[in-house]
Amino acid sequence: LSTTERIVQEIDSVEYGLTDIQEYYANTGALKKAAENRRTTTGNKKNKVAVSIIEAFGGGGGEGDAAATSVPVQDLEQVLRIEYRSKLLNPKWRDAMIAQGSGGAYEVSQRMTAMVGWAATADVDHFVFDQAAERYALDDDVANQLRDSNPEAFKNVVRRLLEAQGRGYWDADEEVLEKLRELYSEADDLVEQVAVPVVGAKKNND
Repeated sequence: LSTTERIVQEIDSVEYGLTDIQEYYANTGALKKAAENRRTTTGNKKNKVAVSIIEAFGGGGGEGDAAATSVPVQDLEQVLRIEYRSKLLNPKWRDAMIAQGSGGAYEVSQRMTAMVGWAATADVDHFVFDQAAERYALDDDVANQLRDSNPEAFKNVVRRLLEAQGRGYWDADEEVLEKLRELYSEADDLVEQVAVPVVGAKKNND
């Protein structure tokens, strides 16, 4: 690991990208972090390990062997930006997930978890957290729909935003943080109400 300079990750699915499932940040991201921790430092700064992303499904397919086998290679940070803009931060994608009800809210929640996972192992731009908060928590209509369809998923959405701030991945305004704390408290209360069984009810056998 101490001699690692670059990690290559292949993506072979159009449906699931780096920001969709935990396997990518849990494996590739963790390997990147581990290699960086083993490399010698330059001054007070850790040496960075680059990650190249190969989209195997995007081969050229043109004439000739070279064109047919060529695949696009991109830097990790570039791919993350593209995926966040096209999915999580895209209002059309968001609305499609909301329309799916509980399952869609779960998908949003999973991607929020992955966002924090990538922030822990790579560089996630602050604007991603800013816009994610605006799209899913600070928009009252969206927040209400997510909370109503899947309280646990909405609670995780807010929890991950607060976690990002707490770990130093995101620098949010205090006003925004106060709103998020309020939303989390409300979501937590709702989840507990849903989970608590009704007690004391007895069958009338008379």
